[in-house]
Amino acid sequence: MSHNNEHSEQPKQENNDEIIDDEYIRPEDIAEETIIDLDQGEPMEDESDDDQGEPITGLEGYPMRPSADDENMMELADDSVQGFFDHHEPVYGVALHPKDSTIVISGGGDDKSYLWRNDTGEKIFQLDGHTDSVTAVAFSVDGDYVASAGMDGKVRVWKAHTGEFCTAVEGPDEIVWIDWHPKGNIVLAGASDSTIWMWAMPSGKFMNIFNGHIGPVTAGHFTTDGKKIVSVAEDTSLIIWDPKSAAALHRLSGEDARFHTEPITSIATNKESTLAITGCMDGKARLINITNGQIVASLENHTGSIETADFCDILSLAATGSTDGNISIWDVQTQRLRSTLSHEDAVVKVKFVKNSPLLVSCSADKSIKMWDVRTGQLIKSWIGHSDTVLDFAVSDDGKTIVSGSDDGTCLVFKA
Repeated sequence: MSHNNEHSEQPKQENNDEIIDDEYIRPEDIAEETIIDLDQGEPMEDESDDDQGEPITGLEGYPMRPSADDENMMELADDSVQGFFDHHEPVYGVALHPKDSTIVISGGGDDKSYLWRNDTGEKIFQLDGHTDSVTAVAFSVDGDYVASAGMDGKVRVWKAHTGEFCTAVEGPDEIVWIDWHPKGNIVLAGASDSTIWMWAMPSGKFMNIFNGHIGPVTAGHFTTDGKKIVSVAEDTSLIIWDPKSAAALHRLSGEDARFHTEPITSIATNKESTLAITGCMDGKARLINITNGQIVASLENHTGSIETADFCDILSLAATGSTDGNISIWDVQTQRLRSTLSHEDAVVKVKFVKNSPLLVSCSADKSIKMWDVRTGQLIKSWIGHSDTVLDFAVSDDGKTIVSGSDDGTCLVFKA
């Protein structure tokens, strides 16, 4: 069945406004958190060599992760304190439970997701049902539900505490990313067939389809206030959507010479839901005002594709990470480069610790690093994987990091 036929047979959209109104929590009276001045506070002290101790090797029960260059199959240095090894195929997505950071979901190339504990490595539930690689996993905002999405075009949802299967929904082609609404049980999914779909959970009731891109939707999410959706695609377009009507509120594309002219790979929005950063394959980033759709600034420092971006919650700073191995820290107020941080290979993901000046990054150089963006100082670097680190999740307090890798393993690191 072609995509056109598939979309012509969309589920009937009934009482969408009613569902949206029931599901969306109004954020008008949520207090704004104070923005800290860039120069306030002391940067975190780097740990001395004496405090760091020796790398942890040969933890009991850990499988050997040999170096390809080592004929004697010596075990790699490993800074992890725990791990999960049931996938045996690349792990594409990991997420931490929003209320209990010891609970992890991971999904990968074995077409499976697992709920497991990062303090013991114990498997809690195996979540089956996909017929192709699991590309994305996520917990609902309250942690009651957990979702996985795959290249089979399906989103599957379970009760996180019992492992009880709730529903499976489909419609798009290969799903690239998913996101839960920040205030309610609504799932958004972006796909390689240029569409974005939205369902109410756990019922699985179809709510909306967002048509407007003409290329694979590479990244997207709800804004923090839940009032808009932002998405970017390989067709050089950024669209800011109204979740209720599925109408495009603002659209930018390569037709505007000031915007991107090559495929857009990533997007991040700030906590105030006013700004977005888009990253492009040509290494250029754009700062966008998402309230009016205007381009605020061009941020150009990378020589390779920008794969990831994020905003700091408490400082007017943002980060972009690139295949050139560098992370650029941008001052959002002045639109100027603040500092450059470096890995030895392509940067896959950057993520700020919640309400913190600390940034975590992972790379094809097999490492995970933590930085203080106020100074550009490297706080800590962890190794343990034998291949590219594809994803990670960091706890709200910044003390636990769980990673997934091309080597088929998940590892747990402590800051």
